[in-house]
Amino acid sequence: MTATTARRLTAVPTPARTAATQGAGAANVDVRLVARSIAQAAVEVLAGTRPVQQLARFLDADCYLALQHRAGLTRDFVVRSRAPQRIHLSPMVRSVRVCRISDEIHEATIVVAEDLRCRAIAMRLELSASAWQVTALEIG
Repeated sequence: MTATTARRLTAVPTPARTAATQGAGAANVDVRLVARSIAQAAVEVLAGTRPVQQLARFLDADCYLALQHRAGLTRDFVVRSRAPQRIHLSPMVRSVRVCRISDEIHEATIVVAEDLRCRAIAMRLELSASAWQVTALEIG
């Protein structure tokens, strides 16, 4: 014995388009995705698996030089300690939180998990020349 029920034909509502999916301009890009990718790349630079030059267009001059300097110090420490090289596993971003200061300024906090520890990263992103750029970067 089979039972059939009347099926209501209702219009399926389409989700509203968010700023992350509208257009191709930098103002319409989801800042969380930008912060996530920059944070992961910065941790990879510190681990020595990514060249810092790949972040040049995303970081302002001060942040770029600070990250380059810190990566150099880390590299020198590894060479001096003569510790056995471990196979580097790619860091995994655990969470991203973004606070909108204004239309052109956002601040983000990111938690990145590595093999042995988690890192907290804070950054300030500013919209300049139609691209998001990091103007402050702190890596714990």
